[in-house]
Amino acid sequence: MTSTTAQPGAVPVAIEPRTLRRDRWWMEPLLTVVMLGAFTVYATWAAFVNADYYVDPYLSPFYSPCLATSCEHGTINLFGDWWTLSPALLILPFPLGFRLTCYYYRKAYYRAFFWSPPACAVPDARGTYKGESRFPLILQNAHRLFFYLILPFPVLLLWDALRAFSFPDGFGIGVGTLILLANAVLLGAYVLSCHSCRHVCGGRIDCLSEKPTRYGLWKFVTRLNERHMPIAWVSMVGVAVTDLYVRLVATGAIRDLRFF
Repeated sequence: MTSTTAQPGAVPVAIEPRTLRRDRWWMEPLLTVVMLGAFTVYATWAAFVNADYYVDPYLSPFYSPCLATSCEHGTINLFGDWWTLSPALLILPFPLGFRLTCYYYRKAYYRAFFWSPPACAVPDARGTYKGESRFPLILQNAHRLFFYLILPFPVLLLWDALRAFSFPDGFGIGVGTLILLANAVLLGAYVLSCHSCRHVCGGRIDCLSEKPTRYGLWKFVTRLNERHMPIAWVSMVGVAVTDLYVRLVATGAIRDLRFF
């Protein structure tokens, strides 16, 4: 084995730059800042504006399900009429918490916003590293809880997509119908591709062959998990595009194209 110990009297090479990388390593964190920043700004505005989120039969995913009587459409009415703020504020904390604590997104925004570290072979911006063992990052351990809380949402969004086939004048298919359907499928794929879902399917088993049903589920989720990163980005953009389309139709800015 070759020793890596420096020879006596050898002078270490002085490296003044923070990194010797010459490639555009900063592009990935920059794109992450732009994408996540734009989504955060848009989603915050959409949640508080409390208007133009429904046009029969299309409902924005930011406002589904509606839990207050102040909704412009049918409501589950769990909170009654005492809630006077935007009904989106009652449900968005759940999908937001799920994405915020997602293993992939944690890596993405730690690198992009905190520079911890910004890229491989690039020094950390902070002098010390505490990981996720202290407040507030220790709250990231709630990801499994958010996973269980978010499970009904893809089903509810799929129901909204199926209802989007029923127009005031009867059955039909419009561009909005297909957009809502695609959004439900993408969000469902994002939830199923989650690392927590993979662990629920195959974790705590000594021999997977003894549990053929769970083994089959684990293999299916594993294939999705391998594509978790692109699914996470596409589903995030998809939910924003779906909300934007519903708003444009609701305000009359564009006309929904009906296929039949």
